Amino acid sequence: MLTLKQIYDNREKVVAGLEKKHFANAAQAIDEVVRLDTERKSAQQRKDAAQAEMNRLSKSIGALMKEGKRDEAELAKTQTARLKQDIADYEAQMRQAEDAQTALLLTIPNVPYELVPEGRAAEDNRVVRSNVGECNENSTVGNWTSTVRNDNAKLPHWELAKKYNLIDFDLGVKITGAGFPVYIGKGAQLQRALINFFLTEAGKAGYTEIMPPTVVNQASGYGTGQLPDKEGQMYHCEVDDLYLIPTAEVPVTNLYRDVILDEAQLPIKNCAYTECFRREAGSYGKDVRGLNRLHEFSKIEIVRIDTPEHSDASHHEMLDHVEGLLKKLELPYRVLRLCGGDMSFTAAICYDFEVYSEAQQRWLEVSSVSNFDTYQANRLHCRYRRQDDKKVTLCHTLNGSALALPRIVAALLENNQTPEGIRIPAALQPYMGCDMIR
Repeated sequence: MLTLKQIYDNREKVVAGLEKKHFANAAQAIDEVVRLDTERKSAQQRKDAAQAEMNRLSKSIGALMKEGKRDEAELAKTQTARLKQDIADYEAQMRQAEDAQTALLLTIPNVPYELVPEGRAAEDNRVVRSNVGECNENSTVGNWTSTVRNDNAKLPHWELAKKYNLIDFDLGVKITGAGFPVYIGKGAQLQRALINFFLTEAGKAGYTEIMPPTVVNQASGYGTGQLPDKEGQMYHCEVDDLYLIPTAEVPVTNLYRDVILDEAQLPIKNCAYTECFRREAGSYGKDVRGLNRLHEFSKIEIVRIDTPEHSDASHHEMLDHVEGLLKKLELPYRVLRLCGGDMSFTAAICYDFEVYSEAQQRWLEVSSVSNFDTYQANRLHCRYRRQDDKKVTLCHTLNGSALALPRIVAALLENNQTPEGIRIPAALQPYMGCDMIR
């Protein structure tokens, strides 16, 4: 959630940033936030004046009674009672303005950094790094070409899964529905190998593993920005008013809700493996076949809580970590800096990692690594106490997939198929216990 200080200090910059995200009626929304704040302040001033007058009259009543000025004392009592009601009315006005302001702020997205490129959709994203082609800061997805091999003889992963009895999509439909695959034998073993590999690598990078719940309450959804923006994409347990998590970002970041940390504790580095659940309403067609888009999937998430001064360095360390995983898995990949129109509601800047699917001849997103600046922290009331002046200020929060499994599995199967079977990358072999799936 944007802070009032951001709005008052940089109103034009905030409006321009919201327009870069193509947020409709940005100027009007910010003006309404300011109007509601002015209304709240006005009610506060009237309340404070009434409180001061009531205190003065209350003190005078006893003195008037001692002086025998009973009529004046009774009048003061009447005025005090009226002021008490006025104070209650002013407090109600303050709450109403503040609640309306908060409700409005919850609908306004984060302001993107200046580094975020202009654009409306995925084709406007910038390819900033790749191991399969030349790119530069001006290479948009729409005009970028890679040197990856296009091999029409390659089988797609859903056919490979059937051929080697790795994943049964029909069984998933039988016991749950579409988008809930059943992993079998070496397929289940590959899932477990990737989970252990990713967690081990995160541990080596200094991340403390967390095993959080996979259902969260409404406050947690609001804290990280899934509510009220994405409630239609989450599975809601209505009886208990709980939500199945779309990512471990939600429970792990909420560990620090309503917490004041010491600066010496930062940066906090956590990682977590969880199942993730997404309704993906409206998703259909060939691009969501097989593992390309699921309702339930495994993912390892990395989360950081940091100071404003160090969060950019943390972000780049996270990007290097994810890139290192893809290198070790020997996958063709590219890194995209997302444009304003393709960024998430809460992110200030975001980079996506995509791997290439040789059989499908398309790029598959496997990770998003984002810096949220103070946006989530303000919603969470996640703060830290500076060492120098002991001032309490908002943290920065960051997170990223490291990594999401389904499309990694798809790319590993498709890109490593041979006449003898599916080759297992060397880095994964100790976790898999074999070098080939036959």
